[in-house]
Amino acid sequence: MALSIGIVGLPNVGKSTLFNALTKAQNAQAANYPFCTIEPNKATVAVPDVRVDQLAAKVSPKKVIYASVDFIDIAGLVRGASKGEGLGNQFLGNIRECATILHVVRCFEDENIAHVDGGVDPLRDIDTIETELLLADIQSVERRLDKLQKLARNDKNAKAAAEAMSLLLTHLNDGKTARTFTLPDNDAFLSVWHELGLITAKPVIYCANVDESNVAEGNLFSQKVADLAQKENSGFARICARLEEELQGLDDAEQSEMLASYGITESGLVRIIRTGYHTLGLCSYFTAGQEEVRAWTIEEGWKAPQAAGVIHTDFERGFIRAEVISYADYMSHDSEAACRADGVLRVEGKEYVVQDGDVMHFLFNV
Repeated sequence: MALSIGIVGLPNVGKSTLFNALTKAQNAQAANYPFCTIEPNKATVAVPDVRVDQLAAKVSPKKVIYASVDFIDIAGLVRGASKGEGLGNQFLGNIRECATILHVVRCFEDENIAHVDGGVDPLRDIDTIETELLLADIQSVERRLDKLQKLARNDKNAKAAAEAMSLLLTHLNDGKTARTFTLPDNDAFLSVWHELGLITAKPVIYCANVDESNVAEGNLFSQKVADLAQKENSGFARICARLEEELQGLDDAEQSEMLASYGITESGLVRIIRTGYHTLGLCSYFTAGQEEVRAWTIEEGWKAPQAAGVIHTDFERGFIRAEVISYADYMSHDSEAACRADGVLRVEGKEYVVQDGDVMHFLFNV
C-alpha cells in the first residue's frame, strides 16, 4: 500500500514548486499566475529509510525496493471552487482519491509573487480552502440524503442511514468538518459513509511554506499555522519549497552541507513523509534475502496475516506463521542464521501485532 498525498492550496503558494522539488520531476509547471497547473500531476517517490540502506548493505541483494509515496499536485483552488469557479470540481474529485491532504500555506512575503487575495494571511487562506472543501462535501451529502430518503419509504436500512446522514448534514452545515463527526453504530450508514469519500473526513497536514531565512525557526505566519494544527490535532510541517528545489541535482554530501548552512538536518521530503506516516498511523516492516530487500507499508496495529496480505492476498488467505526478527537484532548479528542460533528469531502466529522495523518471512499454504 502506498501513501497518497494530495497537495492543495491557493494559487501561488508554492505547491508546484514543492511538487517539483519533492519528486525531482519538472513536469509540474511553476509560474507566477493562477491556474498554471491545469491537470493533476502525480509522481511516485521512494520513502527515504536508512534501515533499508543498512539491510541492503548487510544482505547485498539483487534488488532494493523502498516503500513509496504518491504525491498528487492539484491545481490551486479559489473561492467558489465548490460551485465550479476557477478550475473547480474536477480537482475536488482528485482530492477524494488521496489518503491525506497536504495543505500548503504561504508563509512568506515576496512582492514579486502575486497573492490572489492581495496579501499574506495564512489563517484566512486556510479558511478559504477548507470552506470550499466543506461546501463540496455538503453537496455530496445532500445528494446522497435525497436518494436515501426516497429509498427509506420501503427500506429499513435506508431509513436508518438517512437518519444518520441527516445528522451529518447538520454537522457540516454548522461549519464542522466530517472528520469531527462521531460515527454512529449503524452499518447501513457506515457503508454509505465509506462510499462518499468525503474530503473533510481526510486527515490534514498543514505545510507552512517559508523563505530560506525562516526555514529553521519559522516566523509569525508559520507559528499561526502550527498553532492551528495543534488545536485541530492535525499534522504540521515547515518547509521552504524554494530551498527544496535548489537541493535537487546535488549529491548527498552537498545536500547535507546546504541543509546545515540553513540550520536544518533533513529535507522537506523526509519531514512531510514522516508526518504523513504519523498522521495516518502507518509503519514499515521489511523482507530481506538474496533476491531483494524491501520495505512494506502497513497500518500500525495490523496483525501478521494482514501484513502478509500486502505482499500477496494468498499470503493472508493461507497464512500459517511468520518468522520475525527485530531490526535491531538483525543488524547486531552477522547473519539470519546467527539470529536463529541465538534465539532472536521468533515464530509468531495469527495474533501477532507487527512492529515497525520487523524483518519478516511468511509461511503460507493455499
